Amino acid sequence: MARRRFIGRLPVAVVAAVAVIGTMAAAGSPAAGSPGGPAAAGQGPDQPTIRYTEYGIPHIIASNWEGLGTGYGYAAAKDNICALADTYLMVNAQRSRHLGPDGKASPGENQNTTTNLNSDLYFQRMNDDRVVERLIDQPAPNGPEPKVKEAIRGYVKGYNRYLAETGAHNISDPACRGAAWVRPITELDVYRHAHAEIIMGSADALLDGQVNAAPAVAPAAAPPAPSAEAAAKTAAETAAKIRDAMAAGRQQSMGSNALAVGSQGVSGATGMMLANPHFPWQGKNRMWQSQLTIPGEVNVVGASLLGFPAVNIGHNDDVAWSHTVATVAPFGLFDVQVDPLNPTDYLVDGAWQPMTSQQVAVDVLKADGSVGRVTRTLWSTRYGPITTSMQGVPLPWVVSAHAVRDVNRDNLRALNTWFHLDQAKDVHEVVNTLETTQGVPFFNTVAADRKGNALYADIQATPNITDEHAGSCLTQTGQLLFNQALRLPNVPPVSIFDGKRSACDWPDDPNAVAPGLLDPHKQPRLIRSDFAGNANDSPWLANPEQPLSYPRVMGDTAAPRSLRTQELILTAQNRINGTDGLPGRGFTPETMRQLLFADNSRAADLALDATVRMCQSVPFGLILVDGNLVNVSEACPILAAWRSHDFTADSRGSWLFENYWYFLGGGQAVEKMPWRVPFDPKDPLHTPNSLDPGSSAVRDAFGRAVLALRNAGVPLNAPLSAVQKVTRGGEEIPIHGSLTELGVLNVVTPGLVDGRLDIVFGSSFIQVVRFTADGPPQTSSVLAYSQSADPTSPHHADQTKLFSTGRWVTERFTEEQIAASPALEVKVLS
Repeated sequence: MARRRFIGRLPVAVVAAVAVIGTMAAAGSPAAGSPGGPAAAGQGPDQPTIRYTEYGIPHIIASNWEGLGTGYGYAAAKDNICALADTYLMVNAQRSRHLGPDGKASPGENQNTTTNLNSDLYFQRMNDDRVVERLIDQPAPNGPEPKVKEAIRGYVKGYNRYLAETGAHNISDPACRGAAWVRPITELDVYRHAHAEIIMGSADALLDGQVNAAPAVAPAAAPPAPSAEAAAKTAAETAAKIRDAMAAGRQQSMGSNALAVGSQGVSGATGMMLANPHFPWQGKNRMWQSQLTIPGEVNVVGASLLGFPAVNIGHNDDVAWSHTVATVAPFGLFDVQVDPLNPTDYLVDGAWQPMTSQQVAVDVLKADGSVGRVTRTLWSTRYGPITTSMQGVPLPWVVSAHAVRDVNRDNLRALNTWFHLDQAKDVHEVVNTLETTQGVPFFNTVAADRKGNALYADIQATPNITDEHAGSCLTQTGQLLFNQALRLPNVPPVSIFDGKRSACDWPDDPNAVAPGLLDPHKQPRLIRSDFAGNANDSPWLANPEQPLSYPRVMGDTAAPRSLRTQELILTAQNRINGTDGLPGRGFTPETMRQLLFADNSRAADLALDATVRMCQSVPFGLILVDGNLVNVSEACPILAAWRSHDFTADSRGSWLFENYWYFLGGGQAVEKMPWRVPFDPKDPLHTPNSLDPGSSAVRDAFGRAVLALRNAGVPLNAPLSAVQKVTRGGEEIPIHGSLTELGVLNVVTPGLVDGRLDIVFGSSFIQVVRFTADGPPQTSSVLAYSQSADPTSPHHADQTKLFSTGRWVTERFTEEQIAASPALEVKVLS
């Protein structure tokens, strides 16, 4: 029996409810032609129509891609015009002109500390080079497909229409009300924004180094070459600093969990999907929910980064998917030997070549209100621009310099990728899309389909660095960064190649979509009927029953898994096998939601008992910390009573344990902590284990945690809700969850925002999707920070309050479900 699509006619009872909308049908709304929905596939409304349901979620329907983009642009601007206008200011290199040169380029995003001036110089260089314009002009797959161009054309119309209707001086959000930099946008603005997001994986680490790159003052005579011993020491120190900085940057920026469950892992269904990206709670990388429908062509719901008129993470009628941050470095460095007496000349294949200089100028607002001009000379090589730092670690330009090659610099293909994913029919089409576009930037893809398949795929824009190529071209520092000797959780293998040999550049592969990319067929993927998942570790154990192998550039193998990966995989295995203490076997929507919001800590599972034993054995309950005796006896029964190991809002002892674990780990790899049982690649999900309670490091960390809480005036037994919260409209909202280092899936990272403690990043858009053999997908979701950044909006904190209490929004996917919403409001863009 053929399965019907869910855009048909409505029941009589629903028709009566929809009738109160008024003249919706006459205006060309979804009611035109049938009561409450399109009469047939391909018959959308004459005018783009936005149907708002509970929590301000827009369901946008149109008859073509331009109309769909128009609805999306209008609705996105209505909720977040200030955040969007701020982004367009950034990509057009105008932040210093309007906001001054010293401000932060990405307000609210904890990991991005670059200044407005550095940001402007970076993007102005890109704009001077016409990078985005050249990509727009290319044919697909490297340029945008026609439907992408149509949707973006419509998005610009919708955004500009909202701005024209409202007026810059009447914008409700005080962040940009009346600001001169809030202006109508062009299609180029949108493409530039998309490109900025695609190159984010390299820009965040290398932007400052590129715009500040300048050679050291040339000496009167060439300095002597360092000894082999000195060179080895410098290489080891530099590699360790870069590794630690990369680890810290990733822990403070973005991450994700995703779990796809196939037919053998669900109960009463054919497949399920958990999407749980961890994105910033403020700034340009906020996510935003929508449903996008062209009857008979696309019907997709989920979330996207602001300003993308497509769904990046979500589901359609047949497939659900998510992305997780991968362990591929989307860039590589080339160490080029320079002439110490003329450091803008570099050696390639035995011949000296001049670097390319480029004068980049930006307008800057002065303290007296006048506008000046800052001009800087930036330098490039055949491999790419010169940088003198990576993630804040200096890379001196003296006897050599470091050039950057960014695998995503010529990537607008990601737009095509997401438009195709929105229309995929099963996981095989997902794989085909990933292979034929190679547009995904630094992300894994995890998906489940109605047919019972679960997919993990790390098919993306990856540098063409085979193991053989790496072995012949890595520098001494590059070898240390690229191999597994310096591993930290989720840190990608950064390559530094010998730039003196042109053969060390990334070669072109005939099977790749663009020059310098790794053959997509060499990139790992896995399709199973039980499950596949990822929590930002390498592809190795997407399912431990079928370990994956791949080139080293994709990540490590046979190496320790993060505690969060252990928590995800073990919890999935236990639920599917029925060994988790819950009734039955296999996932249901309820148990999938509980997997995330149980807030269980893998670190507590492994180390709490040993920590309590240590605490109880401390002589007189006193630990010496920096010359001070700290009495920890009060803390012992508090931790002993925390048997749930969870970071739910009412948990007591969890905040104490989080601080203790932070002091104990200090960002180091979990296997470096004082375990009695070391990591065993034959048992990667259960090792290392057995924390050593006699370790001085354990005692010292515990004493420091107790001292820190007392100095902060926080009771040792304070519930999590008393200390971890956000403030919205003057109301403090408790937030459950914890740091990634604690092995808690529901990652929540506190930090200072405008001088107050807030959540800087963590669980953002969360979605649980269930497929059956027939019927529409059954979905629940929650956007942790809500739809709108505007503090005056009714949707500024409504979903945040749901998230706080562990509640979800039941999705409205079909026309019948949308029309039945008691909160239904309709906007027809006639």
